[in-house]
Amino acid sequence: MSWPLSANLSMLFNHLPLIERTGAAARNGFDGVEIQFPYAVPAQQLSEAMQQARMPLVLFNLPAGDLLEGGAGLAGVPGREELFQAALEQALAYAAIARPQRVNVLPGRLLAGTTRDSSLETLARNLATTAEAFAGLDVKVVCEAINRIDMPDFLLATGEELAQMIDCVGHPNLSAQLDFYHMQRMGESLPAVIGRLKGKIGHVQFADTPERGAPGTGDLDFAAAFAALAASDYAGWIGAEYHSAQDSDDLAWLPLWRQTGFIRQPGRNV
Repeated sequence: MSWPLSANLSMLFNHLPLIERTGAAARNGFDGVEIQFPYAVPAQQLSEAMQQARMPLVLFNLPAGDLLEGGAGLAGVPGREELFQAALEQALAYAAIARPQRVNVLPGRLLAGTTRDSSLETLARNLATTAEAFAGLDVKVVCEAINRIDMPDFLLATGEELAQMIDCVGHPNLSAQLDFYHMQRMGESLPAVIGRLKGKIGHVQFADTPERGAPGTGDLDFAAAFAALAASDYAGWIGAEYHSAQDSDDLAWLPLWRQTGFIRQPGRNV
């Protein structure tokens, strides 16, 4: 089994302006693109770039407040519900024009002075609200676990924690975003995580470990991970989200993966 391949434009081709990276992804044989936070680019401009490159917009994240500056973020923080609602409305308006296939909600960190239980309850409510809101646009919602080495105190960091949250919310428009890198950094067995999340995975991302580099630069067993993914009947996208070496796009792995059948051959309808 093989999967369509998306390029995360927030991390790849970053020697180019963001709006030009879509064309670079298309020229290098990717099937679609994803962006962590696209909001600095007007949605109509992004949509036109996608159309020109004939590339689908696979995924982007909801705004996450102060998360990338070391804060707790929005989605799982009691008392920040109004800020999360504003972020949701911003993402809905952007998605109505840019037309992503999926949006990702980052749970965020445990805020000092709050309890884990109250934070998870807040996250569950916000995920249910988001899943319902985006169902009206026919856009799927995913939620991602991130390792606590890179982001200490992150609310969801393991496959089990992610699975429990998806089960707790129980909305048909919500599924898991599984990032191989984050699970491996937590010491998780990728085949075991994939087995636990079978039927709940909405999107997959990858980078090698431990440096979050291109495939082949670390110790992640991609063959075992993809074998487990095939056994789980996952039929969605896999997204390249890794740090490129300076002045390089680090794409040596791509033709090899096509030969081994990890990713589909280019030119088929997605």
